[in-house]
Amino acid sequence: MTRASLDKQPHEVASMFDGVAANYDLTNDVLSLGQARLWRKEVAKAVGARPGHTVLDLAAGTATSSLPFAATGAYVVPCDFSLGMLMEGKKKHDWLPLTAGDATKLPFKDGSFDTVTISFGLRNVQDTDAALRELYRVTKPGGQVVICEFSQPTWAPFRTVYIEYLMRALPPVARAVSSNPDAYVYLAESIREWPDQPALAALLQKAGWSKVAWRNLSGGIVALHRGTKD
Repeated sequence: MTRASLDKQPHEVASMFDGVAANYDLTNDVLSLGQARLWRKEVAKAVGARPGHTVLDLAAGTATSSLPFAATGAYVVPCDFSLGMLMEGKKKHDWLPLTAGDATKLPFKDGSFDTVTISFGLRNVQDTDAALRELYRVTKPGGQVVICEFSQPTWAPFRTVYIEYLMRALPPVARAVSSNPDAYVYLAESIREWPDQPALAALLQKAGWSKVAWRNLSGGIVALHRGTKD
């Protein structure tokens, strides 16, 4: 089994996610203590998909995250660069147009989507700035980006407890439920190193997004960032 390093070489990250694809959704539910489903609901509200809308769901994995968008009647394209994840998703949701793609070089024309969204995937991209520029490129003028990503708890005492959970408790739990527990050691390390809420907002603005704002979920364990393309 592969564990990616924090320099996030694309082939390492893709191979790591290939290795956890089979039990990925179950593992996420267990490790997040059921919060992952609540976070997905908040993303769906923020995206506000509706009939006639086009939605790019980047880092869609097995396409579980795409289902709420599709249920509204919107046209959703689940996209991921892990072929293992996509193949697992195809078994479950063969009616969705699952697409292989790299966040830094997306296989779509300029201005293709009303909304682009990425949940818990931006952190795994080697070049965050390039990915945010690509998301901007494929969004229609007036369209929006919705990013759901692990962040920094806002209450300092809780933040300390949370980091302890990530580094000490998460790996043993992962060993019990995941086919590749080392991948979740990477997960913990990558969360600890990820920019906080204001820093990610600044990166969005640098990439050209306007009206950038964020909302904390679960006390800042996760943050929902939004931006608009003028």
